[in-house]
Amino acid sequence: MRSVRRRRQRAGDRGAASVLAVGILSALFALLIALVPLYAALIERQRVAGAADAAALAAADVAVGREPGLPCTVARFVAEANTTTLDACVVDGYVVTVRVVSDRRAIRIEAVSTAGPPAPD
Repeated sequence: MRSVRRRRQRAGDRGAASVLAVGILSALFALLIALVPLYAALIERQRVAGAADAAALAAADVAVGREPGLPCTVARFVAEANTTTLDACVVDGYVVTVRVVSDRRAIRIEAVSTAGPPAPD
């Protein structure tokens, strides 16, 4: 008699764990969908920062006379080779500061980098 009552009581709980599992998986999937664009923006930010560093270093090489050309022209060429746009270029003696912009995604990402010879001790 007792086993019949236990079976009847448990029958009402059947499937509750499945509903809970589906709810948890749905919440995790929604969180994943929300975080993917954020991670993509962070990756793009690092790519743009690398492009700015490369453009500033190349322009500084030209400014100190290691390579021929004009510093800002070389910086623009390097920025475009990294699929970014040179937004600003300031040459102060041997020190070059550049600002690079990327509009590849829905948001505008920019990075600033400065390069030049080391300061005297």
